Amino acid sequence: MQDANHQDANHTADAYDHSPDEVETRHELEHHLRKGRLSGLTVQGLALDGSDGGDGGAPPDLSRAEVKDTLFVGCRFADPATGADLIRRGAHVVPDFHEMLYSTHPPRLYTPEDLVAGYDGGGFAGMYDTRVHWHFVARGGALPDVREALAQRMHDHAIDDALTDTMDAWAAASGGPVVGVMGGHAEPRGSAGYRLAARIGQRLAAAGCLVVTGGGPGVMEAANLGAAFSGSEADALLGVIDQLAEAPRFADHDPYTEKALDVRRAHTAPGLPRAESPGSGEAALAWARHGGLSAPTWLYGHEPANLFAARVAKYFSNAIREDTILQLARGGIVFAAGRAGTVQEVFQAATKTFYATDGASGPFVFLGTRYWTDSLPVEKLLRPLLAGSPHGDMSHLVHLVDDVDEAVALLLRQAPPAAAKEAQRVTP
Repeated sequence: MQDANHQDANHTADAYDHSPDEVETRHELEHHLRKGRLSGLTVQGLALDGSDGGDGGAPPDLSRAEVKDTLFVGCRFADPATGADLIRRGAHVVPDFHEMLYSTHPPRLYTPEDLVAGYDGGGFAGMYDTRVHWHFVARGGALPDVREALAQRMHDHAIDDALTDTMDAWAAASGGPVVGVMGGHAEPRGSAGYRLAARIGQRLAAAGCLVVTGGGPGVMEAANLGAAFSGSEADALLGVIDQLAEAPRFADHDPYTEKALDVRRAHTAPGLPRAESPGSGEAALAWARHGGLSAPTWLYGHEPANLFAARVAKYFSNAIREDTILQLARGGIVFAAGRAGTVQEVFQAATKTFYATDGASGPFVFLGTRYWTDSLPVEKLLRPLLAGSPHGDMSHLVHLVDDVDEAVALLLRQAPPAAAKEAQRVTP
């Protein structure tokens, strides 16, 4: 039986996770309140009005805690007087825009369950994910008014922060290479390209890599699906793809989403770490084997949500989202067949590698030799470009392959070593 001091030490470790100066859960908050001190900390995106159900639904008692230089950002209070009292006592309060459909400071990454909330009663149109997209469109899309722009930037900063915590936990637990998988969003379920991307995702996750995608349908969904079935045999994955192929095209929003939910209901693995915290040790790694990470954007919110990533860093800003994906994927990138968006990502990634913007770079693995030679001959441009890098000849990073085993072997062999993990972290 543990003594009280040992129990308190365990609670402290759980509460602090990988961001000791940030309070992102009610559990962390209560830990600090027991000590009577919040000074200098940042309390992020918490429902301090009791609506989170913590402590039996009662708001936390903040009246006795020292709060000088505490920053409360995106929190909801039981009444305006609570926020005013905190300010009088020396805290800084950036309130949540409570009239917004979305939280302006989510304290963690999204999960598929968050995105599909509302589907049971309202179908695709009633999902949280869809409703936020149409809110985004109605408020000006990529050119919103000042109030909406501020709310969106606060939201995206919070996602950056949550992603930093998640990747720090991954690095601290000695997770494997972070590998991006990119390709066409229009690749139908069940196609040869879809099956190939799913197999790549499965093999990479089984080898200990964190699979990162852009969070859309097509190749992106396939790679996260493969990662979600990393503990299964290849035949089991193919069987699931056959199920999904009954609703092959994402333009058929409701059948496409319903089929994904059917697969999740039948196959979701038990024992996943809680979404509220990145976890530590094995918990910081386990979720990668159940779908990995995706980073979609509400700019493309007309596309159904990819429901097979375990963690979702969803942004309003597509520019931030694109740069984030490439910054994360320092272990290498698989480029499956795609068009303009994929080609943009190829050369955006090449620019980062050329200038070593984010540190050491893993290989560029182009899946489908004929496609990348005849249809879009990128090798002829990339090799001479990367050969002239001011950091030395990088042309050896470019590979065209047709075989999944060869692609995975290249990625594992050429990924930056563990000592370069720092370069995989996101700058908050």
